[in-house]
Amino acid sequence: MNMKRIFGAVLTILGIIGIIWGAYAFLMGGDGAMVGKFTSAVPFVVGLIFFFAGINLVKTTKDTV
Repeated sequence: MNMKRIFGAVLTILGIIGIIWGAYAFLMGGDGAMVGKFTSAVPFVVGLIFFFAGINLVKTTKDTV
């Protein structure tokens, strides 16, 4: 497996975690998630960037043997 694909998978997983954390923080109003209601958009947006960058990296990288 190519290192770019592994890095893409890691970025995708981190993106999913960021999206879930941002959504959770927004829904809870900042209680218990270490961020406020409006600053919860930051981990959500960073999670989206990581997620789509990881998906794109996995999709565009060719397997070499």
